[in-house]
Amino acid sequence: MEFFLTVIMCSAIGNVCLPPYTFPDGNKNAYECMIRGYEESKNKLIEIGEEQVNEHEIYIKFDCIKMKTENKSKLST
Repeated sequence: MEFFLTVIMCSAIGNVCLPPYTFPDGNKNAYECMIRGYEESKNKLIEIGEEQVNEHEIYIKFDCIKMKTENKSKLST
């Protein structure tokens, strides 16, 4: 099982959210996924910038989705 981080960026002013984005690489457990969610959210807010975040009241929510993954070391013929 792997945990896949899904983030959604929203505007409180517009009362709208962008479509969710799921990172293609999984995390080995829930803890690592949650830490990554906070880090990615912080990085995105910094990238957007204080002015835009304040103007549009942007916030980011995230979830860690547990999924069964195929054995990547298995070769298909």
